Amino acid sequence: MTIFLPGEISKDQEEVLPALDELTPREIVAELDKYVVGQTKAKRSVAIAMRNRMRRQKLSPDMAEEIMPKNIIMMGPTGVGKTEIARRLARLSNSPFLKVEASKFTEVGYVGRDVDSMIRDLMEIAIDMVREEKLAEVADKAESNAEERLLDLLLPPLPALPRTDPAQLEEFNKSKEHYQATRERLREQLRDGKLDERSVEVDVRERSFPSFEIISSQGVEEMDINIKDMLPNIFGQKTKKRRMKVAEAWDYLIQEEEQKLVDMDQVTRQALERVEQGGIIFLDEIDKIAGRESGHGPDVSREGVQRDILPIVEGTTVNTRYGMVRTDHILFIAAGAFHVSKPSDLIPELQGRFPIRVELDSLTVDDFILILKEPKNALLKQYTALLETEGIKLEFTPDAIHEIASFAALVNDRTENIGARRLHTIMERLLDEISFEGSELKEKNVRIDAEYVKKQLAHIVKNEDLSRYIL
Repeated sequence: MTIFLPGEISKDQEEVLPALDELTPREIVAELDKYVVGQTKAKRSVAIAMRNRMRRQKLSPDMAEEIMPKNIIMMGPTGVGKTEIARRLARLSNSPFLKVEASKFTEVGYVGRDVDSMIRDLMEIAIDMVREEKLAEVADKAESNAEERLLDLLLPPLPALPRTDPAQLEEFNKSKEHYQATRERLREQLRDGKLDERSVEVDVRERSFPSFEIISSQGVEEMDINIKDMLPNIFGQKTKKRRMKVAEAWDYLIQEEEQKLVDMDQVTRQALERVEQGGIIFLDEIDKIAGRESGHGPDVSREGVQRDILPIVEGTTVNTRYGMVRTDHILFIAAGAFHVSKPSDLIPELQGRFPIRVELDSLTVDDFILILKEPKNALLKQYTALLETEGIKLEFTPDAIHEIASFAALVNDRTENIGARRLHTIMERLLDEISFEGSELKEKNVRIDAEYVKKQLAHIVKNEDLSRYIL
């Protein structure tokens, strides 16, 4: 099994992008640059980690088993791109990816989620990923089967072929020719959508079997008992007739055919292997559980949470409803602002499992300008596309973009530094009037320059108390 993303055609560039195993660390960084501005050190670290994962898969099984992933701690204020780097890396590698806040877990014995749940959640994500891939593979076959079943409902098949009487046989052949011609006409009408409003009777499966939940100290997800599978004779699969429109029946039959064609046992096996060999878990807010205990106070379980996370990061086996999952080769990327604490405040055993540490830089005015313009999902492109749906053409002048970036940097300095997320609040306030009036605007070509930006934002920024609430 390989986790590499196959080569695909880029919608924007109409060129074949190479598979991930063909990308060098420099090219991985270049792909990340399309979405995240700056933070070269962090990009280099994750690119090397991903390249090492690819190198490991080319080794002999014995050697590959010994090589553990080099987990990463990203340090930097909120909104500088920590989560986005990890998320884009996972998309690039087609890996199961889970973002989870370390602060949501509690020490064993306290009320809250146990750390094993992150592996179960990652497994669910992988099952969905592989299932979607399998559905895409069988989509044509499922549509073809559904079409034949729908035609059988619209035009029931002919009775059985007579065996002896030649006269009846000749009559049957004539009827068969007429039947086939009628069926093909119906097929054309069905594909053209001309039969969508007609009603048909479909056999729908009943879901009347009883369900049981067994709650234990290990949690509901570990006690997954399927009574229907254990006692198939008692809870047989019943069907009932249901009348529905052709369009609705078409969707239902496609789903039913897809379920028949997709082998869920194979999906589970592939998902399990993909999690074990290619899973990525992004542990956010790791700094919130850093710090040693003094033995009293509300944070008494911080070190306990670290000790619970430790075996998952070190490598253990977690019981899930799909089987046992080994965590030895899952890549963990931890992140935190580390304003109050520092990585050395983590327990030594956990520190040792995050050998790579990289600091992300705070964003400057120049960074904000690039974030507004350069990435594929740049804010200016998003707002321009949104308003263009109502015929409004936005044009941002260079001095306007510089002014927006300056306001964002200024508010971050004066209030709380929330990084690039400040641009969202600035842009919403800036385009408030245009977004509200929308299609009612008489002038559809709107030019936004520095004067317009100052008019909309200057009075808010000058009043520090007001800017704390609004921006």
